Amino acid sequence: MGLIELREITQENWLDCVSLELKKEQKTYVASNAFSLAQASYEPNCWPLAVYHETTMVGFVMCGRNDREQYWILRLMVDYRYQGRGYGKAALESAIAFLQTQPDCHDIFIDYVEGNTLAQKLYRSLGFVPTGEKIDREIVMRLSLKR
Repeated sequence: MGLIELREITQENWLDCVSLELKKEQKTYVASNAFSLAQASYEPNCWPLAVYHETTMVGFVMCGRNDREQYWILRLMVDYRYQGRGYGKAALESAIAFLQTQPDCHDIFIDYVEGNTLAQKLYRSLGFVPTGEKIDREIVMRLSLKR
């Protein structure tokens, strides 16, 4: 097995998911996992996924497709206890690979709260570029897929 694996959120692991925490100073950058799971239960084109390292859930990612037929990585978080080990980058790479399996996915969008320089640097390192669009206080980036 690689560094991480994305797995479905189930009846058996949802409580582990909502128990994951960010560092205090990061909490304004991403919606809670509980909110994300609630959102996914009402929006059919959202796919919440647990980030596992072996048998331990270390993070959470949620992908989705909006009504403009754009594919997004809507959430990405790694629990504060597991940060700095490469799990975030590996989770993002896995989310990109997951979305690439969709036959009509040609671009992947992601955004980050202005001032979150770690997210900006991570997204740029994987080829995301700013679109020039801002949604509220979040900067939108796009990864164009070569097919």
